[in-house]
Amino acid sequence: MMNIKSDCIEVFEQFSQFTSLKEFNTHMEMWLLEHKHDFSKGELVGLKRLVRFAAKIPGVCNAKIGTLLKAIHKEYNDNGISRSTFKRMILKAKDLGVITVYETERENGSQSSNLNVFNRFPVSEPPKEETMNHPKETTNLLKTEKDQKIKKRKEEPSELDYTYVSDRVPQPFVQLVKYFFPEARTIEEYWRTAQITAYRNLLENDPDVILEVAIQSFKQLIRKLKFNKNIKNPFAYFYGISDNKFCERFYIALYEKFELDIE
Repeated sequence: MMNIKSDCIEVFEQFSQFTSLKEFNTHMEMWLLEHKHDFSKGELVGLKRLVRFAAKIPGVCNAKIGTLLKAIHKEYNDNGISRSTFKRMILKAKDLGVITVYETERENGSQSSNLNVFNRFPVSEPPKEETMNHPKETTNLLKTEKDQKIKKRKEEPSELDYTYVSDRVPQPFVQLVKYFFPEARTIEEYWRTAQITAYRNLLENDPDVILEVAIQSFKQLIRKLKFNKNIKNPFAYFYGISDNKFCERFYIALYEKFELDIE
């Protein structure tokens, strides 16, 4: 366990994994979309408060548990959460990989409040093009059958094609994406990205809209890839396209509701 001096703010800044508050919030939205149901209602209250306290230095919080609980009690009119609930939340978030916890100490060596560092949400990179490599000469010609089986098992997951895609991904989306990215994991990653941007714009409960926007966004991505060979991260570009489209849908729906209310 690493011990950090509790009064060294420069050290805390070095622990931040985010370049801005906006980037930190985006990653937290992805974490919540993936693991929201792993936390109880009270634990979610504690987690969201911890996120708010990690805004000054994006993704880093050194506040005492007592300070956090006091803020929660004030917000909920003395109907906050218990210390044990908050600690359970920390343990869950730590086990899920959402945060990393470091112990800190005062100048006299006594233990101070822990440093909670939020981690980036793991987003897979698009598969790289395969290159043909000639077999290299080797003096070790006695490869055992066991070694070959282990190697085969390690290679199998990356060879799963679109027929292995999770049932949670709609078939119309699978059938479109498979022509460009046939691997199951890649297709699922694009669909999850669409769900994340739908969640950001409060449209996660409308599966028809999610499918429609996901298909439109992916077609726009492919068009861009055909004309621009310099796009290094198609996932990030797809995220931006779908986020903009869901944002438009949200405001259109809001405007229509406003019009109906006036009538």
